[in-house]
Amino acid sequence: MSIEIRNINKQFGSFTALKDINLKISTGELVALLGPSGSGKTTLLRIIAGLEVANQGCILFNGEDATSRNVQQRHVGFVFQHYALFRHMTVSENIAFGLKVRPRHTRPSAKEIQAKVQQLLDLIKLEGLANRYPTQLSGGQRQRVALARALAVEPQVLLLDEPFGALDAKVRKELRRWLRRLHDELHVTSVFVTHDQEEALDVADRIVILNDGQIEQMGTPEEVYEHPKSSFVYDFLGNVNLFHGRIHQGRVSIGSIELDVPEYADAVDKQAVSYVRPYNIEIEREAQGQEFIPARILFIRSVGPIVHLELKREDTGDLVEAELSKERYQALQLKAGENVFVKPKDLKIFIHEDYCI
Repeated sequence: MSIEIRNINKQFGSFTALKDINLKISTGELVALLGPSGSGKTTLLRIIAGLEVANQGCILFNGEDATSRNVQQRHVGFVFQHYALFRHMTVSENIAFGLKVRPRHTRPSAKEIQAKVQQLLDLIKLEGLANRYPTQLSGGQRQRVALARALAVEPQVLLLDEPFGALDAKVRKELRRWLRRLHDELHVTSVFVTHDQEEALDVADRIVILNDGQIEQMGTPEEVYEHPKSSFVYDFLGNVNLFHGRIHQGRVSIGSIELDVPEYADAVDKQAVSYVRPYNIEIEREAQGQEFIPARILFIRSVGPIVHLELKREDTGDLVEAELSKERYQALQLKAGENVFVKPKDLKIFIHEDYCI
């Protein structure tokens, strides 16, 4: 089922939670709503589900206006962050609940319900735990049961609100991989809310980034990460270093560095901020030209194939994070407290009025 969101606005008193939201989600697509706390992502998810009513705008399912439909009429499955399982029911009873409470004329037979529950237990890899209660399960197992319960009613749309937020990092990673495989198998149109950038980049077909109730950018994980359209998106997705400078008629000055920025050819003496990922920080023991900035190494973490360094610029005192391969680190033989030279590469530059954190 496709979803179209048209001109959605939502206010809570004087607070604007969503402003002019327009979004199309294709049938079978897995879309992540990503943003910081208070950005409006959960409110948007609840409006899609019918749990909240927008002040303006409409929701279309398969091209039909579903704005006035209630939750039951929308045929959506909803998975909450904290499972919301019935503690007095077994795993199989929790999964079967949505089917058993259907009106008599649409309710499957007891045999059909049992078969459906067994099918879902196989799907979530909990075949031997049908008679256990939620308190006898791990957090990851409970979340899988919650997802199976949502899938039992064969929803046309699956909505997930921070589905792995209450789990530890290792279990989160295992479950998001499992969710990706599950979605590839079932092809249910799915929308999930998260504030975890890595989770969205790892799982989603497309990411919608919200900020202050508005869409900042949408696109594939590669598009939003590699080609951010605003300073907010660049700053929000992953670790970045900030280098401040000035732009004048297509040239930017950052410390001793000067670069061409033809996209700002008309800018006259504007403050600028440049974003650089830690893996785009080059480190040398000797300056190889004016593009290198003196810095002192404060901290080194050499665990795994990537070595993380924290440095302090000698000219401004600003901190710089860098990532080197283990081979490059060993070749340089770096130690904390040493003076080196850093060079930022592949800078993304915004003039000051575009810049915000």
